[in-house]
Amino acid sequence: MENQQHPTVLVLGASGTIGRQVVKDLEGQAVNVRITSRNQETVEQLRREGKDCHYLDLDDPRTFALALAGVDRVFLLTGYTVAMLTQSKTLVDAAKKAGVRHIVHVGVFAEWDTTDAHFAWHQLIEKYIEASGIAWTHLHPNMFMEVFTGVYIPKNLTYTSYWDDRRVGYIASSDIAAVAAKALVDGPKRHGGQHYWLSVETFNGQEIAALLSEVTGLKIKHEDKGLEGFKELIQTLLANGAESWYAKANIDFVTQMLDGRMSYMSMVQNDIPYVLGRPAKTLREFLEEHKAAIVASAKAL
Repeated sequence: MENQQHPTVLVLGASGTIGRQVVKDLEGQAVNVRITSRNQETVEQLRREGKDCHYLDLDDPRTFALALAGVDRVFLLTGYTVAMLTQSKTLVDAAKKAGVRHIVHVGVFAEWDTTDAHFAWHQLIEKYIEASGIAWTHLHPNMFMEVFTGVYIPKNLTYTSYWDDRRVGYIASSDIAAVAAKALVDGPKRHGGQHYWLSVETFNGQEIAALLSEVTGLKIKHEDKGLEGFKELIQTLLANGAESWYAKANIDFVTQMLDGRMSYMSMVQNDIPYVLGRPAKTLREFLEEHKAAIVASAKAL
């Protein structure tokens, strides 16, 4: 039941990895949680379960008003396509009309003058949020640790990378969600106007393979396939429905990693202890949590 004295928080992407964890982290806190779905049957089912759920389609701004009515704070995380520009712009406009007071946005780990397309999209969204007059908090996660249980999971006792000996910083999605939830609960008085940088520790491909070997007890070798190998990976993802603009941006990412323009991806900037009062999850801890799945994949041909 909604508590009229508590702020209402709208969590977009509540069915995704980070959004689902944000909702979980908000449970029992002094906020009313509202979620959305673009599937009307899902909305009705969640309402029957007692959840505050509204129909919202990010590609249809006509669905925004009812979902935002009475909302004080918004967690904004859009899909990884160029459509995020229009989706976020129109949602921020609607949030302003609805009287939303605080937006917590998940962006990227990038320098202000980045030329990588996908990173630039996020920065345009950030600047638009700031220009709206709504209080904001921007989260800047480096590469998600979940890549090691997803697209970069080891196979055939091999961990494959694509950017030579370059180092990259990592962050667990559960920690991204925890920071977002903390900002949403505490609100703009404490977290308004803050940039939180989330890059806990850095590794290159050889170090990742060594760590995977230690955790799994298997002898996992490292193979770097470079830019051409990454282009082959992207073609596979495109065949499985990946969006072409985003795919091209990823190729640009690897290109810039190799030529040094994105060397800042190797930085450690870890604001989690300041925000949460606890250490961030390490990559070793993450791999230990997912050891069974990683071992099964590493042994597969």
